[in-house]
Amino acid sequence: MHWRAIIRLFGLLLMFYSLSFLPSLIVSWIYSDGQWITFIGSSLIVFLLGLSLWLSNYHQRQELSVRDGFLVVTLFWFILGLVGALPFYLSLHLGFTDAVFESISGFTTTGATVIVGLDQLPQSILYHRQQIQWLGGMGIIVLAVAILPLLGVGGMQLYRAETSGVAKNEKMTPRIAETARSLWLIYLLLTVCCALAYWFAGMSFFDAVGHAFTTVATGGFSTHDDSIGYFNSPLIEAIAIVFMLAGGVNFAVHFLVLRRKLISSYAEDPEVRTFGLLFVFASIFIAISLYFAGVYSGGWEALRYAAFQVASIMTSTGFGTAVFAEWPLHIPLILVILSFIGGCAGSTAGGIKVMRIMLLAKLGLRQLELLVHPRSVSVVKLGKRPISETVLFSIWGFYVLYIVTALMLTVAMMAAGLDLISAFGAVVATINLLGPGLGEVASNFATMDATVKWLGIFAMLVGRLEVFTLLILFLPAYWRN
Repeated sequence: MHWRAIIRLFGLLLMFYSLSFLPSLIVSWIYSDGQWITFIGSSLIVFLLGLSLWLSNYHQRQELSVRDGFLVVTLFWFILGLVGALPFYLSLHLGFTDAVFESISGFTTTGATVIVGLDQLPQSILYHRQQIQWLGGMGIIVLAVAILPLLGVGGMQLYRAETSGVAKNEKMTPRIAETARSLWLIYLLLTVCCALAYWFAGMSFFDAVGHAFTTVATGGFSTHDDSIGYFNSPLIEAIAIVFMLAGGVNFAVHFLVLRRKLISSYAEDPEVRTFGLLFVFASIFIAISLYFAGVYSGGWEALRYAAFQVASIMTSTGFGTAVFAEWPLHIPLILVILSFIGGCAGSTAGGIKVMRIMLLAKLGLRQLELLVHPRSVSVVKLGKRPISETVLFSIWGFYVLYIVTALMLTVAMMAAGLDLISAFGAVVATINLLGPGLGEVASNFATMDATVKWLGIFAMLVGRLEVFTLLILFLPAYWRN
């Protein structure tokens, strides 16, 4: 381990992150909400901490190894949660656990919350809350590898750790810094378009920007307790659906669409095509179920609420216009399954990812074919591209670890005092980066005890870092020289 180089990197990252408090400071000045001291203090604390770490290791310029990369990614997400919690701790006087839970929920784009009474909070605190989800959406590490190479810090290992899985082999540009900048430009473009659409649809400018941050990030934080339902606008909900789905699509595909100037690239990608079909069929099925169950009197009304919740759950955004836990029992179960499937690989969404589910299904079908024709040779393909056995084995390992981790966390939540439905709902809400759960956590985690919240924090980190990146740190072999 290159510990001093890692500490130097943390120092640089924290100094850079200290600048992120400045927009919140400006919002506080515009709205005169009296929170300016909170953000000046938070910025100074984080900057001075980063400066001390950097100066004490100024001459350490070793290139990080792959092993270092996993530790840096995991620790930095946790440290981000700690420093991002400062405004909640200083302004709202939340306890340490609650402040860290809220912050990590933001940075991991989970959207689970311990705060009630959002409509009464200072505007600058609301803005900070929305902004941390936007920063977390594409991963603060991607931002870091776009900027820090210019300062003499290599970023390739961090990017490999951040994008573990199938998507990491999709090279959009030759250099990692160029790739990261391309991702952020697309991300920024989607955010601006979403904010303008919300604004023209009737949101205030503040709400439009805040909700654009968390829509494109598929995070789900809102500036109102009633979430998107506060606006009661079919047009706003339709805009949210479009940009939630955009956030749930592989950003490499967005890149190809912009480069080729052909929207047909979306339909040509097998994962995006499956993602879209899944959204359409799930929305129609749930709308029909709601209509015949008498939940809504009109077919279009049923489709309006069904399509919104399906998009929100599939992309792990977690926005709400209705309490789906109160719908007929089979519908919440379908939505839970959709949350485990999640969005596309290389997107801001959580879950196992559509690509992995597709390949697991193809792998299962191949095993059935081998039972009928034991001597046949069959290659699993994604579209026209053959998938190596190494990748398939990795995907199977990911799936097993993901499900086993979810089950173990459910047991731990029950041991902490939750009933089965609430425990499972809490795990679904956190490991899938969803936000709202079932039972006692259907709306928020405010009444949960500290043990449940720390288990939730662990689950959020597991889900955001795609299991392997975090769990590898628990292997004794990882720490041996």
